[in-house]
Amino acid sequence: MITQVQGKLIEKNPTNVVVDCGGVGYEINISMHTFSLLPEQDFLKLYTHLQVKEDAHTLFGFIEKSEREIFRLLISVSGIGTNTARVMLSSLSPKQIQQAIAVADVATIQSIKGIGAKTAQRVILDLKDKVLKIYGIDEISDAVNNTNKEEALSALEVLGYARKQAEKVCNKIVSTTPDANVETIIKMALKSL
Repeated sequence: MITQVQGKLIEKNPTNVVVDCGGVGYEINISMHTFSLLPEQDFLKLYTHLQVKEDAHTLFGFIEKSEREIFRLLISVSGIGTNTARVMLSSLSPKQIQQAIAVADVATIQSIKGIGAKTAQRVILDLKDKVLKIYGIDEISDAVNNTNKEEALSALEVLGYARKQAEKVCNKIVSTTPDANVETIIKMALKSL
């Protein structure tokens, strides 16, 4: 299995790159996430996943190992092929996909083109335990709390409350009630403001 490729970047497109390794040019499929992180210089190192089929050997490349891990987890789900996984990583960052799976956020996964409700649910069902085990529960829940807190803050600002004052109250709520969703944070903050 080809696990990484490094060499001179010959061609760069949003969906693929060509890397020259010792005189051999490898065409490597990439996600928009990897495309956005490609370095400006000619030398390039990509972590790769080789897909072998009867009619083709296809390389998929990733700037970060973590993106390759998520890609491999995604293609382990029935109904998710390599192209669908690549579209998912082009639509959302690896971190966003991890968080959506960890908190069973079907709507976020379903927002990706080509992913229906059943497929989104299957992704969560098959990968939630693996994602929580690999990436750690604390890291995920902190990120979700921050998202909930930010949404609550935005809502309170729209209601006319000063951001600094609302932020103090929201921080207290999140520290005492870490499981609080956006609605709960808003309701509790309105009582304190």
